[in-house]
Amino acid sequence: MVYVNMEKKWVLSFVITSLVCVFILATSFNMGLMSSLRPPIKETISHFDTNDSKVVPEKPREDDKLPRFAYLVSGSKGDLESLWRTLRVLYHPRNQYIVHMDLESPVDERLELASRISNDSMYSKIGNVYMITKANLVTYTRPTMVANTLHACAILLKRSSDWDWFINLSASDYPLVTQDDLLYTFSSLDRNLNFIAHTSNLGWKFAKRAMPLMIDPGLYSLNKSDIFWVRPRRSLPTAFKLFTGSAWMVLSRSFVEYIIWGWDNLPRTLLMYYTNFVSSPEFYFHTVMCNVPEFSKTTVNHDLHYIAWDKPPRQHPRLLSLRDMGPMIASGSAFGRKFKSNDTILDKIDKELLMRTSEGGFTPSGWCGGKRDCSVVEDVARIRPSSGAERLKGLVDRLVAEAKSGKNQCESEYHQTSFRY
Repeated sequence: MVYVNMEKKWVLSFVITSLVCVFILATSFNMGLMSSLRPPIKETISHFDTNDSKVVPEKPREDDKLPRFAYLVSGSKGDLESLWRTLRVLYHPRNQYIVHMDLESPVDERLELASRISNDSMYSKIGNVYMITKANLVTYTRPTMVANTLHACAILLKRSSDWDWFINLSASDYPLVTQDDLLYTFSSLDRNLNFIAHTSNLGWKFAKRAMPLMIDPGLYSLNKSDIFWVRPRRSLPTAFKLFTGSAWMVLSRSFVEYIIWGWDNLPRTLLMYYTNFVSSPEFYFHTVMCNVPEFSKTTVNHDLHYIAWDKPPRQHPRLLSLRDMGPMIASGSAFGRKFKSNDTILDKIDKELLMRTSEGGFTPSGWCGGKRDCSVVEDVARIRPSSGAERLKGLVDRLVAEAKSGKNQCESEYHQTSFRY
């Protein structure tokens, strides 16, 4: 009888010990799983509150202190040659590039672009040009444009941990400075800065943009079609403030990580809000940034583009021509839009601003080597700034000084009376 009781006690002890071991193993597994799902935390975003008692920053790059850029260059039907030309002019081995031609572009154009990229010896060797081969349906000013930008951001974050700013461009954009000029100008900047033209003074957009509700068939259809309106109209939000501005931006990596990971859920909440919103690319990123205190203090109120509008302005800016050359240079901007494909002004920009002499070639830069122009990569940390660097730096320094003083940073320009529209 004593033996039986002892055996029962032994079995009971064994069962309890086994359950404790299983619990410890399960807890360890879950902690490992959760840590693997957590977003990578960089030194640049260490000012965010985290559950970790200590955040270990990544090791600094040992090669140089120059920044790196990640580009999205997007196009549509008929944009093949424009997109290819813009990509060639923008190219630098230290950067990352995503190119995308939307679903409206013919299959043969997309195949041709993919073929050019895969057969280019420089792109193949460096491996920093990636094409989104499964084309997205993108309709200008609609939520599909936001979705495409976020798609590119997610790919860039996955492909490389070594870039500092994200820049979105279209095939009708063109650089007004070399990449060496851009690298030189941004090398002295705080890498948390975001260049995004924005305002809370919505004016007519309160009634025409913020209050109507629409459904964009582009979110579920293979073909572009008109949006359709639904009722009732909605009231203006009270949980967050609306901001609007340019759809073209230079965003810090820390902000891109935030909108993709969305660890406090605000980016996802606003993404759902702007799904039924006309001109959402001109609202979404601006509203997210200006409603997060950590990022609202990093805004520089400019998109670094030179854009000319008709008077009164229409939905799209007017095409730039040779008559715009003077004002364009005087602006100090890094990019211009919009340009007609292979217009003579692009040849003039190549010759006078970019010193690009080889048709179809790269822009001469400090990294270039070889008998042919830029056929060999020598030193990606060597740059040769041109006079364009002085123009761009003058503009950027002035803008950053204004931002540091708090001027034009996510200012709330509308009051409670605006909610009566």
